[in-house]
Amino acid sequence: MAFKDMVGQKVPSVTFPTRQGDAWVNVTTDELFNGKKVVLFSLPGAFTPTCSSTHLPRYNELACEFKKLGVDDIICVSVNDTFVMNAWAADQECANITVLPDGNGEFTEGMGRLVGKENLGFGKRSWRYSMLVEDGVITKIFDEPEKDGDPFEVSDADTMIKYLDPNWTDKPSVAIITKPGCSHCAAAKKSLDERGLTYEEIVLGRDASMTAVRAITGRETAPQIFIGGKHIGGNDDLQAYLASDNCAV
Repeated sequence: MAFKDMVGQKVPSVTFPTRQGDAWVNVTTDELFNGKKVVLFSLPGAFTPTCSSTHLPRYNELACEFKKLGVDDIICVSVNDTFVMNAWAADQECANITVLPDGNGEFTEGMGRLVGKENLGFGKRSWRYSMLVEDGVITKIFDEPEKDGDPFEVSDADTMIKYLDPNWTDKPSVAIITKPGCSHCAAAKKSLDERGLTYEEIVLGRDASMTAVRAITGRETAPQIFIGGKHIGGNDDLQAYLASDNCAV
């Protein structure tokens, strides 16, 4: 099927019932898009594999880079209810993303991208796509190709950010293993923040055990920092790396 050409048109006018804390709050498309530059990506479902492992996390990781390019907000839409979307957002720890529950599929239907996923027991869901919206007007859409399965080729964060800035270059991914109450961990995170580096934090006792740290690094201390696939070491090692000519960030 051919998807509806929405470039140059206003986003569908929809009111989304959302649950914020213990209250129901209606959020309108006017509030979300008017006077703003917004990147929106839509996906088949919260907690599903590609959506959870790649699509949402990469947008969250690059949120600061999008802001440098004038993007006011990044919105993730799925045909799920607000409780599911809130639980998924908490699980993903995606504070840089606004998750939007299109529980009735009204927004997705207005976009012409409501498709049948009955073979998976999903019912009607959104096709995977991303778009740039400026002051409520759609200026660019990246639709995934119409193939069987769940194609994920063009709606990713890297494609969108390179559309906004063709000269944009990726920075090495950063991860840091920390433990609660660790002053060296706090110092390492501060140094990464000062460099403007987005990192994924793996907290001992919650996300991993010291056994895992020993297995991966051969060490028994925190923090342990990894940059671009390279094990940097602890906080002292990080400071030396950031000050060296070999620093890649």
